[in-house]
Amino acid sequence: MKNTNINYPVVKTNNNTYYLTHAFDKSKNSAGWVFMDYRNNPENLNDNTVIYGHGRVDNTVFGSLKNALTKNWQSNKDNYAIWLVTKKENLLFQIFSIYTIKSESYYINTSFSSTGQKQEWLNEMKKRNVAPINTTVNTNDKILTLSTCKNNTGDRIVVQAKLIKKLTK
Repeated sequence: MKNTNINYPVVKTNNNTYYLTHAFDKSKNSAGWVFMDYRNNPENLNDNTVIYGHGRVDNTVFGSLKNALTKNWQSNKDNYAIWLVTKKENLLFQIFSIYTIKSESYYINTSFSSTGQKQEWLNEMKKRNVAPINTTVNTNDKILTLSTCKNNTGDRIVVQAKLIKKLTK
């Protein structure tokens, strides 16, 4: 993600707590690591693929995700691209929503039981956006959600993007 320090291998395990306190090599580490939601499938993307990382004050892990909240960062349209590299593909996403919220679980839904449910969710995610972004999004889109802590009171910084290009390796 441009103009951030986010450029990490993404790990995944069978829960969403292990990598909060462990590094890439599985050693204990209070900084944790960047990890994919245990419900997601990196080989066959869910409706919403969620990636988490601690919002570190030293700007490591997802600490620099807060840059996306600034007018300066938002004024550069080149920043609206996110690359995710998997074993088989290079995936390009375009940001459609940037916001902060209190801790909740709605934005991290990974799949939806109906097109109507996904549309309702997308409408809410777009409504939360605080950036001057006019990216259209629809129920056929695969979504990438980056989530980090904003502070010690449970607030979250969220960046959401839609898949726009797949390049097979």
